[in-house]
Amino acid sequence: MEGQPPLRPLGRRFQRRVERKGLRPRFAAYVIVVFWAIGVVVFGIVERLVDPNTFDNVWLGMWWAIQTVTTVGYGDVVPGSTAGKVIAGFMMLGGLSLFAVVTGAITSAFVAQAQRQMASDPMIQKLAELTAELKALKADIARLDRKGE
Repeated sequence: MEGQPPLRPLGRRFQRRVERKGLRPRFAAYVIVVFWAIGVVVFGIVERLVDPNTFDNVWLGMWWAIQTVTTVGYGDVVPGSTAGKVIAGFMMLGGLSLFAVVTGAITSAFVAQAQRQMASDPMIQKLAELTAELKALKADIARLDRKGE
């Protein structure tokens, strides 16, 4: 890691955790949720600064940011300036990514549970044994066919 700026303590801790355990879907979902929670506050403030005519206070900006990130979009507050609309575009794309990762984390948990159940099922284990035996028999037959030719 020569030539790179030193990581701050939080960055080092995050990097060590990812190197040790990998970036699991649940952890990725937590990171994205925290990122967007901070993003809602920041974008709410920025939207207030960029478009003060539409957003007369920071709380309204944060309300709009929550609506946008969660893809609810009531339409009760909409940015009027071009800069506000650009910010809204980034937030909409981010909201979609948030839901994609959360959906992936939930799906991953269901798949892992199903795999654990299948691994402990004696019928599945017996089926795996029979499959291995069948492959071995096919290999033996193929070998005997080659010898007979």
